[in-house]
Amino acid sequence: MSAGYEGKQVLHEITFEARESAIYVVLGPNGAGKTTLFRTIAGILEPYSGRVLFDGNDLNRSKEARKKINYLSHYNALPEEMTVRHALDFYAKIEGGKTEDAISLLGLEELKDKKVSDLSQGQKKRVSIAKVFLQERDLYLLDEATSNLDPGVSKEIRDILLKLSRERIVLYSSHNLYEARDVGTNLLLVRNGALAYNGKISDLRSKEYRVGFRTATDISKIVDAKPEGGYYVMSFASPEDAGLTLKKLVDNGVIITEMRELDNPLQNLFEGRLSLSAGVLDDRETDGNVG
Repeated sequence: MSAGYEGKQVLHEITFEARESAIYVVLGPNGAGKTTLFRTIAGILEPYSGRVLFDGNDLNRSKEARKKINYLSHYNALPEEMTVRHALDFYAKIEGGKTEDAISLLGLEELKDKKVSDLSQGQKKRVSIAKVFLQERDLYLLDEATSNLDPGVSKEIRDILLKLSRERIVLYSSHNLYEARDVGTNLLLVRNGALAYNGKISDLRSKEYRVGFRTATDISKIVDAKPEGGYYVMSFASPEDAGLTLKKLVDNGVIITEMRELDNPLQNLFEGRLSLSAGVLDDRETDGNVG
């Protein structure tokens, strides 16, 4: 599928399938084409070529198919002069659903009688998300759902998405690579309007597995570790090797208060410094489809 705006092509022959209920994280730098991809899947933009099918139905041709999806734009498109409750009532009358259930789900009780224009950007984002969850759908398209939200609310949204993804397909874009790794099972990397990677996040691993150990003991006398940012840092070939070192430290009476991976494979994928468990992508760009 290829698509764009006013004759200018943004997406170039994007091809992928999402068959299983899961969260498919859509990543890419600004201007890569993520929002264009979401708008095309949602049926807002008609592809220049190719089709977007959902349950075998063309989303640009079937109104019934479009009723099975819901799209959250990264813009907070809300009626500014309405209260939160009246805005959600307005959308509920159009799309169906129960306003009070959405208010409860997003914890909007204290905001429901305030005008949208009086809300902060983070509060407006929560109302936008509540609008998406007024009615259950089979496919959710969420473009930067947790931007402008504080960490506590972001976690609540992620928990909702994880629950939804047990029975539904969720496409979810984010600039937070650590959040993307925590919430997603599949990854679609969009670069320069093309699909640069399409596969399981679990298949991604860094060339180096860097682990930080937090402890009051100077473990550099026991293992080859260097102090860095409050941790004793070591590099391993695999998580299993890190586990063996942890056992060695514990056997030597060291009390470990924290052990964490310091690098994110998604960041390494962005930088072209990544290898797959079933193939190699070391030190090169991932400009073609990788299955």
